[in-house]
Amino acid sequence: MVEAYCMKCRAKREMKDPEKITMKNGKPATKGTCPECGTKMFKIGG
Repeated sequence: MVEAYCMKCRAKREMKDPEKITMKNGKPATKGTCPECGTKMFKIGG
């Protein structure tokens, strides 16, 4: 699982349904949702 910071909970949590994406500048990133509150989470890097 991928760990990212949730802005709403203000805590690091494991991402639910992580999905690898590529940003407009070509760098890798991961997006998913917070398992606690359902807010979108985003982590830059591979």
